[in-house]
Amino acid sequence: MPTINVNRKVFEKLVGKTLPENELKERISMLGTDLESVDENEIQVEIFPNRPDMLSEQGFARAFSSFIGVKTGLRNYEVKQSGEKVIIDSSVNQIRPFTVCAIVKNLKFDDEKIREIIQIQEKLHVTFCRNRKKGAIGIYPMEKIKMPIKYMAKNPNEIKFIPLEFNREMTGLQVLSQHPTGREYGHLLEGLEKFPVFIDADENVLSIPPIINSHMTGKINEETTNVFIECSGFEFHTLSICLNIIVTALADMGGEVFSMDLEYPDGKKVTPNLSPRKMEFDLAYCNKILGLDLNLNEAIKLLEKMGYGFENPNTVLIPAYRADVLHIIDPIEDIAIAFGYENFQEEIPNVSTVGHEDELEIFKRKVSQILIGLGLLEINTYHLSNNEEQNQKMGFETDDLNIEQNKEENNEEPKKSRIKVVELTNALTQDYSILRAWMLPSSLNVLSNNKTCDYPQHIFEIGNVFNHSNTTETFVKEHDSLSICLCGPDVDFTKIKQILDTLMRALDTNYETDPTNHNSFIPGRVANIIQSSDPKHNEHKQQIGFIGELSPQVLENWELNMPVACFELNISQLFKLLNNI
Repeated sequence: MPTINVNRKVFEKLVGKTLPENELKERISMLGTDLESVDENEIQVEIFPNRPDMLSEQGFARAFSSFIGVKTGLRNYEVKQSGEKVIIDSSVNQIRPFTVCAIVKNLKFDDEKIREIIQIQEKLHVTFCRNRKKGAIGIYPMEKIKMPIKYMAKNPNEIKFIPLEFNREMTGLQVLSQHPTGREYGHLLEGLEKFPVFIDADENVLSIPPIINSHMTGKINEETTNVFIECSGFEFHTLSICLNIIVTALADMGGEVFSMDLEYPDGKKVTPNLSPRKMEFDLAYCNKILGLDLNLNEAIKLLEKMGYGFENPNTVLIPAYRADVLHIIDPIEDIAIAFGYENFQEEIPNVSTVGHEDELEIFKRKVSQILIGLGLLEINTYHLSNNEEQNQKMGFETDDLNIEQNKEENNEEPKKSRIKVVELTNALTQDYSILRAWMLPSSLNVLSNNKTCDYPQHIFEIGNVFNHSNTTETFVKEHDSLSICLCGPDVDFTKIKQILDTLMRALDTNYETDPTNHNSFIPGRVANIIQSSDPKHNEHKQQIGFIGELSPQVLENWELNMPVACFELNISQLFKLLNNI
C-alpha cells in the first residue's frame, strides 16, 4: 500500500480545524487509513488501494474534513469552458488509444506545491495506473505550449526532443535505451513500430507517454500559473477518474478548472466531467447489512460525513473523483465507517449450534502447506477478469464453448474453441468485465507483471472460478480451483508432473493422465488429469484438471520470455472424490 508524506500545516489549513494530537491520530486511523507517524511538521499515512483520491494533501484533507464534521457533504467543483482542443489521431488506436485532458489556471506554485504535485503524480502512477501500464499522467506549463495539441503515433526515430532533466536532444529509441526513466518503463512500448506522442501547434514534443515529458515544454516551476494536464491509456473511464483526482486536488490548491474538447476520429468528447454519479439507495438494505436501525436523516448525515451528497427520495450522489464506488455496498461501508466501528454493539446469536471449520477449507489449507513446502510462492488474484485474458491470450478464438480442444481426427488441425464466461451486466472497466472461468490466466498475469524479477518463479493459487449453470438459481456455478505455474529457463513437463506426483502422494491418492489437445499447450506435452473415488471401476473416473507446457504463442501473448509448465485442478471436485461425497 502506498505511503504519503503530508505537510501538516497544509493539511490542517485545508481541513479547517486543528485537532489535539491524540484525537488526530485516532480519527485518522478510524477513517480507514493506516497512520505511520505524526510530528509537528509531517503526517505519514498509508492509503489503502481503494482510495486513490486520498493520495495527496488535498484529497486526504478533503476526506478527513468531512469525516470529522467540519466540511461535510458533496464538494462542488466548477468546470469552465476553455475553448481549447486536443486532436486525437487514428494512429494511436492500436497503441494507446485514449486520452483525457484539462486545463487548470491561476495556480501559485512554490517548492511545497510542486512537491505535492510530484507526489500525487508518482503515487497515482504506481497504484491506480499500475506502474503506468493502465495510464500515464502528464502535467505541462501552458506558457510554453501553443494550442491546439495533437495526440498521435510516430516513428520513434522521427520523435526528437530533450527529455526531462537531460541536456541533449534524443530520439524516441534513444530515450528508451539511454534515459533512466526510459530504461525503467521502456518495456511498456517494447516491440511497437510507432510511439505515442503529444505535440503542440508548433510541432514541439510535449512527451512520449507513458515514458517522460520534454524538458522544454513539460517542466513545472515557480513561475508557472496555468497547466495543461493529460492522462493517456487504454480505458476512457479509468483515465477520466484519474484526471478528476488530479484536477480536484489542483482546484483545492486554488486553481480554476477548465474543460477541453477532445476531437476523436469517431466524435467529440469533453473532459473533465466533475458531475457526481448517481446511485439508488435502499435504507432497509443498509440497515440489514449493518444491523442498525437508522432513519433516512441519520443515514444521510453519515453519508455526508464521507463526502457524499443525497437527492430525495433515495439517490446517493457519488463524487466524480471516487474510483472505489462500484455498488451500493460501497456507500454502505462508508456509512459504517462514519458511524464508527467502535460504536457497533456486540451481539451473541440466539442459536444453539456448535461452530466448526469447513472441511473443504481444512483441505485447501493442507494443499497450500504441501505446496509451500515444495518451495512454491502463494499468490492471490481478483475473481474478475476480461475476455482477452481468459480467451485470446490463451489461444481461444472462436465461439465454441469447450475449454478443451477436440482431438485431431483424420490428421486435421484441432478445432479452436472459446471458453464461455460469465459477463458482468454493468462492468465499469474493460479490465474487469467478467467472472473468471479458470485460474491459469490469472496466474500468468502475475508472471507477466513480474518479468523483471529473478527466475525461477514458481507460484500457485487456490481460488474461485465461475461457470454458467442451468441448475442454480443465479445460473452461475462456482468452485475452488488450484493453479500451479513453474516459470524458469529449465522448466518442462517432467518438472510440473513431479509437483503433481508429490501433491497426490501427500494427499494419499492415485491419479492418471490421458494425453489430449488443448489450445494453450504444446501438442504432445499436455494431458488431462483423471481421478477416481474407486480406482477399480472406470465408471467412477472423472477428469479433474489438465497439465502441460504452454505453447510459444501463449507465452508471446503474455510477453513471457521463459518457458512455463503448469496444471490446474478442480479442488472442490477432488475433495468430493477423496471423501466420497
